[in-house]
Amino acid sequence: MFDSRFRRLCLSLVIVAAPLLSAMPANAQTPAGSLTEGGPDPTKVHVRIGALWVNPSISLTNLGVDTNVFNDPPEQSPKDDFTLTVVPAVDLWLGIGRTWLTGSVRETVTWYQTYSSERSATGAYTVGWKVPLNRLFVDVGLAYARPKDRPGYEIDTRAERQELGYRGSVEIRALSKTYFGVRASRKSIDYASGDTYNGVNLEQSLNLVTTEFAGTVRHQLTPLTSLSFAASRSEDRFEFSPERDSNSNIVAATVNFDPYAIIKGSATIGYRDFQPLSAGLESYEGFVALANLVYVLRGSTRFEFKALHDIFYSYDVTQPYYLETGLDGSVAQQIYGPLDAIVRGGLHHLAYRDQAGAGVEFFDRVDTIKLYGGGLGYHLGDNSRLGFDIDKVSRDSELADHRYEGLRYGMSFTYNF
Repeated sequence: MFDSRFRRLCLSLVIVAAPLLSAMPANAQTPAGSLTEGGPDPTKVHVRIGALWVNPSISLTNLGVDTNVFNDPPEQSPKDDFTLTVVPAVDLWLGIGRTWLTGSVRETVTWYQTYSSERSATGAYTVGWKVPLNRLFVDVGLAYARPKDRPGYEIDTRAERQELGYRGSVEIRALSKTYFGVRASRKSIDYASGDTYNGVNLEQSLNLVTTEFAGTVRHQLTPLTSLSFAASRSEDRFEFSPERDSNSNIVAATVNFDPYAIIKGSATIGYRDFQPLSAGLESYEGFVALANLVYVLRGSTRFEFKALHDIFYSYDVTQPYYLETGLDGSVAQQIYGPLDAIVRGGLHHLAYRDQAGAGVEFFDRVDTIKLYGGGLGYHLGDNSRLGFDIDKVSRDSELADHRYEGLRYGMSFTYNF
């Protein structure tokens, strides 16, 4: 299996490199119907072949040492190993009249020198079609991935799974700056047969399909900022554990900032009514949030902020879900010329909910994850950066076998063609 994925990596490298053989520089002038209507950002996409815009890149995200390969607790003598991760990727936009056909290919190859069981090659692929008409905007897409990694902060094994998602939305411009719309999506997650964590079969516990329908209203506050409201209905259905099925009703408001704005990204806050179909599981009614924002001060200082407050399913059926609250941030500063420095940190709480009548060892358990680190970087040109990074992560839990701490340090390199 690994060999086949290695061949897929080689194919991706060809995909990344091929446009360079016949590439023409992209026109720096924004074409009609580009950025805000689903097309590429001409300031960041440097390869153009006729109507095809291509943004290839390759990154060596880590070349160094992982001091706790398996996230073992301290009393189990954590294992260290030399590791590297290579990520070739390419984003594509094809202009078809006023519409854009979009796609992306991303391969992540992780290699460990001693512990071959932790080696993996992950592929992620997306395709979409954006149709901006005079008063109508249609957006459809498909995403497929087959990762082998840790699915969140709870599960420490690198679990192989298949993820397939479909989405579609339609918006109608009812007023000069106001749009009304509907959207729908479906996502399935299927774990590999036989994968286990702490004696639990992940396929039996976590295979599920999520279906969502929503009505939306979007108002364009400025050419670079929009405010939208959505009322949605979400249904989670587990393939082998129907007692974990649930429905959610969510109302939320989102502020979106265009990539050209001073602040970039989006922030969402809402209210979720989570109702498990099993009478023995506690419901949740409260606020949810998701934010990913970037601000660059005077072109030399970059602030990044992420926030999360929402429900996620646990592998353990005795505590079937947890409420995760997380904050992550970083500050990157250009020191002098091509030299920069970055510091980062994060804090996440996983607050578990108990199944009624289950033999839970610690009721209403809360696990805490702490992350902090930093690094130095040197820009070799406009499109490449060489860095040295060091990061520490730890998890504190009432369960002794869930506690761990680990350190990663090494080199990184990124090149955008």
